[in-house]
Amino acid sequence: MTTKSFSKKQVIVLINNDNKKKFMKDSSNHITNLNKVMKNIKSDTMVDFVRLEISSITIVTNKVISALELQTIENYIKNINYIKAEGVEALLLPQSKSYIKIIGISYLKEDTYTFIML
Repeated sequence: MTTKSFSKKQVIVLINNDNKKKFMKDSSNHITNLNKVMKNIKSDTMVDFVRLEISSITIVTNKVISALELQTIENYIKNINYIKAEGVEALLLPQSKSYIKIIGISYLKEDTYTFIML
């Protein structure tokens, strides 16, 4: 699965480089453990895969996650024995950077061919 941009089905884990390497070495076990943890809290959300980014780790799920699920993932990561909790800066969901900027709207004046800019 390839995505060009972030979606709400992803959790961005801001983590230092040392912890990032340690986490990625054992990523398959972490996926399995995260799915067990999600099942324990009776969540339908499952972790599909983990992807290494330049400044973070991205955990991709099958559904948009809730605040409880985000907190559960954060607790799991901070409780891994070889990961220092202070090295995990934050877990966050991607924010949309799309917007529309209206520069001007032109209207045709009634019964004429004159445009009015608003």
